[in-house]
Amino acid sequence: MGHLKEGFEIREEKPIIEFRGVSKTYNTGTHALEDVNIKINSGEFVFVVGSSGAGKSTFMKLIMREEKANTGKIVVNGFNLTKMKRKAVPLLRRTMGIVFQDFRLIPNMNVFENVAFAMHVVGADGRNIRREVTKALSLVGLGHKARSMPNQLSGGEQQRVGLARALVNSPDLIIADEPTGNVDPTMSYEIVSLLTEINKRGTTVLMVTHDHNLVRDFQHRVIMLDGGKIVADNAGGDL
Repeated sequence: MGHLKEGFEIREEKPIIEFRGVSKTYNTGTHALEDVNIKINSGEFVFVVGSSGAGKSTFMKLIMREEKANTGKIVVNGFNLTKMKRKAVPLLRRTMGIVFQDFRLIPNMNVFENVAFAMHVVGADGRNIRREVTKALSLVGLGHKARSMPNQLSGGEQQRVGLARALVNSPDLIIADEPTGNVDPTMSYEIVSLLTEINKRGTTVLMVTHDHNLVRDFQHRVIMLDGGKIVADNAGGDL
């Protein structure tokens, strides 16, 4: 993580994500989001909460440009997703790291290779890969597991590998989709603590979760969705 910013610093009040009048209806007729307006500033840590079917998945898919809005405007990290052509989507994705609930590690690659894969995809050279992967694994406390295979790791360790993979290209934005969904409560706290530490270094974090205990304990901004609408937007972990 050669260019992760060290320590605390003054945050710029500059939106890294902005939704203006965004609505999304699927071909099935499902109204997933309705007239959503939201700004998430660079350097924030934001929890996204809501019951199943509230619109959380669609919200995240629109940010990653897996789906397109029917109406409104979406800007992510300077990219206008409303007008974005398909060939530009990989450029958008390179500015973000994504952490999945189900880990999505490549089973026939060891820990080091799984993290390095994210750098190979963007054409990094071998020396940079060795340096940055080593740093990323050290940050998540898995430097000693670099040669281990995924099936030799606990669920929590696998998720930390996923986090290292998301971090290794020094993204501006981390999107974590239920990253604690498949780990025990103790490891859940460790994962969110790591994300919080990464956020303190200057990376914006957007995390979907069903775990209200984590939301209350970590006291970050909370966006609540219900019926495709934002029904609450609170600082300090208040639900």
